[in-house]
Amino acid sequence: MREHYDFSKMKGKKNPYIKYLKQPVTMRLDKDSVEYFKALSEESGIPYQTLINLYLRDCAVNEKKLELSWD
Repeated sequence: MREHYDFSKMKGKKNPYIKYLKQPVTMRLDKDSVEYFKALSEESGIPYQTLINLYLRDCAVNEKKLELSWD
């Protein structure tokens, strides 16, 4: 192996997988919701954070809107 490598003539290339990277966020979720996804996680063998991400992605792709009515 060489002691010195010359990278000055290399051309940079953008990472083609950058759009697939996940962004870390902090969210406050109620205990019941977390327990629900943890139970699903145990049944399916998929980590609960992944299940939450898949559910939110499905909502975004299908443009689901939450309907609330305050009485």
